[in-house]
Amino acid sequence: MKVILLQDVKSVGKKDDIVNVSDGYARNMLFPRKLGVEATPKNIKDIELKKKHEARIVAEELEKAKAFAEEIGTKSVTIPIKVGTGGRTFGSVSAKEIAEAARTQLGLELDRKKMLLDAPIKELGTVKVPVKIHPKVTASLTVNVTQE
Repeated sequence: MKVILLQDVKSVGKKDDIVNVSDGYARNMLFPRKLGVEATPKNIKDIELKKKHEARIVAEELEKAKAFAEEIGTKSVTIPIKVGTGGRTFGSVSAKEIAEAARTQLGLELDRKKMLLDAPIKELGTVKVPVKIHPKVTASLTVNVTQE
């Protein structure tokens, strides 16, 4: 019997797969537990439409992420830190401080966990901080570290 899986089933298949299983397994295991439905032409068409809809949503999210990345790339934030004699800084600038500055100065909500900052910034100057917006899109935010 051909069955469309509604959830991942171990050793049978993944969600939305069309698999061949025995009649008894389908009637006694998959159907009562709502793990699958019979693969009728109507159900197959419904699954195809659902996949097309999901693909369209993913494409729209990718386009929004690319537009947001372009917006971030044109902007910069300024963060003042204390500097002692000889240009030595007291402390450093972390991803949390960058996210807070982006929120207050630019009005952008950036997740500090998505900032790909290897180590905190410990010197004055301009640094490009990569921000992962989408699994396929990474933007660069310009951070100006100035003397307080």
